[in-house]
Amino acid sequence: MLMLKDVPQYECLLERSKRFPELDPSAVEAFLHLLRTSSDVFEAIGSFLEKYRISPGRFTVLMLLTRNPDKPINLAELAEAAGVTRATMTGLIDILERDGFVKRRPDAADRRVLLVAFTAKGRSFLGKIVPAYYRRVSGLMKHTTAADRRTLVQMMAKVQRGVPAFGS
Repeated sequence: MLMLKDVPQYECLLERSKRFPELDPSAVEAFLHLLRTSSDVFEAIGSFLEKYRISPGRFTVLMLLTRNPDKPINLAELAEAAGVTRATMTGLIDILERDGFVKRRPDAADRRVLLVAFTAKGRSFLGKIVPAYYRRVSGLMKHTTAADRRTLVQMMAKVQRGVPAFGS
């Protein structure tokens, strides 16, 4: 993802708003900082996971499986939870299965449905990564208070509600 490293100052955006009246300087400033921070965080996550030779997508699948580790999950439900297509999820599962981290099997009630479950190797692998991952998450957020984090979650929920407006 290519994002600006040098986010324009508010004053620059204010000046630009004279030419483009649709530009709300504070909205654009917040938006650009959100994109910049998101890009930096995704890059850091990718670098961390690269050390373990796993992609962010495959890590996401394994983390989703930890929500209920003893119960296989429908592949379509995994795709929905991860926000990807079934085809993309199938590709992720193919690699995780090849590496021995998950296994898939047809659902006994409906053989058209594929269920995905952890293997012992997958649990062990994730058990090695997760403590270091959570330490990094804590380090990322260490400059914020619990109240800051609650506010951030609330603010991100508000931003999320505006996402459809961007696509229309």
